[in-house]
Amino acid sequence: MLNEPVFAAMLLIALLAVGELLSIISRARIPMLLVALFGYLILIWTGVFPKDLIDQSNLAAFGNVMVAPLVVHMGTMVPFRLIKSQGKAILIALFGMICSTILIILVATPLFGYEAAVSGAGPLSGGLVATLITFEKLEEVGLAAMVTVPALVYGCQKLLGMPVASNFLRRYANKLQASIDAGTFTFSDKAKNDTATENKKGWIPEKYQTNIILLFQLFIGGALAVWLESLTTIHYSLWALILGVAGTYVGFYQTKMMQRANTFGISMVGLLFVIISAMNDITVDMFVDYLPTVLVILALGAIGIFAGGFLASKLLKWDPFLGVPVALTAMFGFPADYILAEEVSRSAGRNEKEQQAILDEILTPMLVGGFTTVTTASIIIATILMGTL
Repeated sequence: MLNEPVFAAMLLIALLAVGELLSIISRARIPMLLVALFGYLILIWTGVFPKDLIDQSNLAAFGNVMVAPLVVHMGTMVPFRLIKSQGKAILIALFGMICSTILIILVATPLFGYEAAVSGAGPLSGGLVATLITFEKLEEVGLAAMVTVPALVYGCQKLLGMPVASNFLRRYANKLQASIDAGTFTFSDKAKNDTATENKKGWIPEKYQTNIILLFQLFIGGALAVWLESLTTIHYSLWALILGVAGTYVGFYQTKMMQRANTFGISMVGLLFVIISAMNDITVDMFVDYLPTVLVILALGAIGIFAGGFLASKLLKWDPFLGVPVALTAMFGFPADYILAEEVSRSAGRNEKEQQAILDEILTPMLVGGFTTVTTASIIIATILMGTL
């Protein structure tokens, strides 16, 4: 039965479903991908899953095809009004990423080698696509065994980033409450207005915006990005991101294209198994050998982001209790940034009006931080770092 694609896919997606359930129950404190990675490793180490199960399911092959269109889609998620109104949040998020990357390279390189340092730096300050770019390059240069580092860094980064960000946001909420009690806080709809997305009229009339046509538009961008890589040697992910942002700005794309085409969920499943499949050749000994490297990179990355976010907040005259969580969005991104803001406002606010006031103050910069780091800058950093190997 395992050689039947639908049966193999069912078993693998069941693994993701277990991870998703644990993530929901723990309020995202247990990352879904971490459960999936460790679960998959244990199942193939014990012989429960054969190593070719992902190949039998065809999920990884599907995921590889969807990478470029997915990055184009990520470009359509960058809201220009947020960028215009949250310049300081963008600078703080970027400074945190830069400090983290520099600290990892300076400290981890003498300890574990340059290849290990850069293979962990990109995924730590970014998301799934940055991790995938790292995987591709490591396999291309003959360092496939080292995929353990970016996989575990990506799987574990939320465990460090989210608790610290939550703690700082709660302290910021307490300061807001103090200003409300003192009568110095001004209730405003500004934050809600800032979170409005661009609503440009698209080139394609609404009646023709079917799932298939929207998906075709994404594949146009993805194919063009791959073609541009062949002309310029610049990685297709950067071209795809640029095409997504520019295409949305001029109206060729609508915002959140994959959600509109109802293909985002299955595309993400395919991409997840591209990453998980890279773990096939990881043995117990290799896992143990690379674990110290992963732990050190995680610690260095968290310290770098924290320090960079704190320093940038001071320089830009922002409250560090808000600035540091904005920088830390590099370690968890969307939707965790939204979930944290909502949880903090709900738990800290003493009434509905106060809860909304707190949410309005923290949600916009947190979303901007996530867009800046995970959605955009992480792809650029990972591409540059991997290009040095």
